[in-house]
Amino acid sequence: MDVLPLNPLLRAVAPPPIAEAQGWVRGRSFPADKPLIDLAQAVPGSPPPSAMLEHLAARLVDPAVHRYTEILGMPALRQALAAHMGAFYGAEIEPGRVAITAGCNQAFCLAVMALAGPGDEVILPLPHYFNHRMWLDMQGLKAVPLSFRADAGGIPDIDEAEARIGPRTRAIVLVTPNNPTGAVYPPATIRSFYELAKRRGVALLLDETYKDFLPGDGAPHDLFSDPDWPRTLVQLYSFSKVFCLTGHRVGSLIAGPAVMECVEKAMDCVAICAPRLGQEAALFGLRECGAWVRGNTMAMRDRAEAFRSALAGVQAYRLVSIGAYFAYLEHPFSDRGATEVARGLAADQNLLTLPGPMFGAGQERFLRVAFANVDGTLAPEVAARLAESLNA
Repeated sequence: MDVLPLNPLLRAVAPPPIAEAQGWVRGRSFPADKPLIDLAQAVPGSPPPSAMLEHLAARLVDPAVHRYTEILGMPALRQALAAHMGAFYGAEIEPGRVAITAGCNQAFCLAVMALAGPGDEVILPLPHYFNHRMWLDMQGLKAVPLSFRADAGGIPDIDEAEARIGPRTRAIVLVTPNNPTGAVYPPATIRSFYELAKRRGVALLLDETYKDFLPGDGAPHDLFSDPDWPRTLVQLYSFSKVFCLTGHRVGSLIAGPAVMECVEKAMDCVAICAPRLGQEAALFGLRECGAWVRGNTMAMRDRAEAFRSALAGVQAYRLVSIGAYFAYLEHPFSDRGATEVARGLAADQNLLTLPGPMFGAGQERFLRVAFANVDGTLAPEVAARLAESLNA
């Protein structure tokens, strides 16, 4: 059978890791006394607020809800998000600096398209969110890694980053709270990376998908207080996690006018606009669901603490970092790679995790645990199964 010539960059990219891991348990049945515990994907464990569902149901009768919005999103939503971010970070953010995207993944893709072209470089700390690396590879960009510092809780080193900036570097990517490690970068670290990017004339691409699940109150940085932030900072965000709207695909990008002009061109070609119903949901959430979000945030903090406490009882699986939706574990098997360990946990313990190599090189000793969709009461059971695996 003849095969059409295909894009070699796209063909060379590995398949999506989540689908691969789910294939390890697909078609299996699980006993009632040891059901599958799925810790593979960052999916909210609860539905959207009931008031939001009622609002969306009522909005469906409006013909406007079924039409395109402006390319960069509904003006009311852009204004509401600018006000929300401005209040959170203690700075004024203009609605014109906000673009609404089809999820944070698309926000990242659009930002990278605006900032870099084939052959350019983007600094990407290890371990990295796999979709970020996949997109860079697809675009013919070089991902320049920063070493994973397990003993520093996964916080990247600023001196290493400066040493890796070259003539073709266009951006530095930071994800905090981090996916996959859960690490929350200190404000001083975020500021130092911003100052580095500003000094060297590259962008700081700051993915704050999980900002609503920080372990404490208050803004994680003050970058928007710098009047020159539009020359350096591009911030990414997602409504998917905070309002449990993963299927509606709605996120955002905040950037200066030059980046925004490029983003608008790309957005018009790839999607025209973010899905309208998701935008309606995000707008309602920002206006009406503050108390619900606060409750969800506190519940996720409790869940993280439950897993921290439970995992402390299985010291063979060393907890490297934990926060927001994720924990990053160092497994104890020096004679086995992480993929073999993860497949063994799925087969023998009905425990689905992701192996570190899915998040980049040098991660053979690590596993990612996504606990957001698992009730905190199951944390001791997860720890018990990990402990049982030591005797397998």
